[in-house]
Amino acid sequence: MNDIPELGIGIGWRPEIADAVEGLSGVDWVEAVAENLCPGHLPDSLVRLRARGVTVVPHGVSLGLGGADRPDAQRLADLAERAEALGSPLVTEHIAFVRAGGPLTASPALEAGHLLPVPRTRDALRVLCENVRIAQDALPVPLAVENIAALISWPGEEMSEGQFLAELVERTGVRLLIDVANLHTNRVNRGEDPVRALDELPVEAIAYVHVAGGVERDGVWHDTHAHPVTRPVLDVLAELRSRVAPPGVLLERDDDFPPASELAGELTVIRETLATPATATAPARPRAAVASRTGTRTATATATATATATATATATATATAESAARPAEGTPETAGSPTGAGTGTGMETGTETGIDTATGTTATDAARGRLALREAALLSALVAGTPVPEGFDSRRVRVQSRALAAKRADVVAKVAPELPGILGDGYRPAFLSYAVNRPLRGGYRRDALGFAEHLLIEGRPEDPVARRQLTFWWQERAGSRPPRRATRLVRRARAALIGR
Repeated sequence: MNDIPELGIGIGWRPEIADAVEGLSGVDWVEAVAENLCPGHLPDSLVRLRARGVTVVPHGVSLGLGGADRPDAQRLADLAERAEALGSPLVTEHIAFVRAGGPLTASPALEAGHLLPVPRTRDALRVLCENVRIAQDALPVPLAVENIAALISWPGEEMSEGQFLAELVERTGVRLLIDVANLHTNRVNRGEDPVRALDELPVEAIAYVHVAGGVERDGVWHDTHAHPVTRPVLDVLAELRSRVAPPGVLLERDDDFPPASELAGELTVIRETLATPATATAPARPRAAVASRTGTRTATATATATATATATATATATATAESAARPAEGTPETAGSPTGAGTGTGMETGTETGIDTATGTTATDAARGRLALREAALLSALVAGTPVPEGFDSRRVRVQSRALAAKRADVVAKVAPELPGILGDGYRPAFLSYAVNRPLRGGYRRDALGFAEHLLIEGRPEDPVARRQLTFWWQERAGSRPPRRATRLVRRARAALIGR
């Protein structure tokens, strides 16, 4: 992991605060949402920052590495293209699933519109590892993956977050993007100790760290990225710093942007937290301790591999002896070898590349099928109003469902700002009512059209002027081809006359 670049202190670049980011002093690097960038037409602000020597890292949000499907080749190609256009030293994505259903479950494909947690099980880890390897092979620079915030917990999890991340790194060599705000979120929402997570995960694999704000409502922490960074989050950052000096630390802000002076103040607090010596609540852990943990894992893995090899050799010798002892005639007995621990695959091999001789499927394919069913059932409950799968906290699922609908309403309002302009204060309640059992499909622009069509079919809005404006807006965008310029001018003139 010694090739991880030293990034320094950074801030998330967003179009709304582009000027403020350019004006901040002491910013070594920025992170930009990959899906919002066009490689051939980079924002002027990013071009100027790069010319000043500021590193730009593309941060993906839609790959869905934790999903049951293999990563989409086009999404990977797009992410690679952005990394090359920006001259980035690495790219980042999330350990999450963002869609479910489809061919693996013979059910309609569903989009979450947000990052959802994967179950920390052997099945999910097996699938995630293969997906990460596919992504690593497709990208021109190293990949780092981020732990996410969660409102809900999966039943039957087999590992803690730290153990899950440690095994992922051990198997794939992937780097980590550790979000300390998400560790705090999971402490409030899922009762998970961030100190234990830091103890268990391989801190030497950290590429950089996220710091962000949120807010607690009714005992639930919402990772909003729209509030100032709180002291508990900074305490987790200090705890991490007591173990390792992270190569980079970045402040995230995605909404309700404050003045540049407040952003500068938050960056100052982050610098002070990183520079403050460890306290009694965050005991210093020298790098030797990190190396010791790494060595322990390596020694354990080596010992396990040696034991496995010995057991395999013994089993092979025994099988050979038994085979030699059988009569030449007659049908030999057959017995499948045990499955890998915790996989529940029922296959004749416990290896990740093993093939079930009865079905011809690999162990990972079987894990994908099981994971697909679980993720589709949960996502359907969240976005389509189907029953909550057994073992989940129904209250938390409802909270997550409302949060997904609210985020969806916000994104549609940004994609189609005319809709809240036409509907006024009625936009949000009308959209949330529409979204209850109508999952996101086909992207947010299609979602905006579907919402407008739904209102018009129901004869809404009640105000005739607003209804005509909505009708013209829908007609202008819903045709098989965009209307010509003359048609658009006529429609706008008609709408202006009606609005008088």
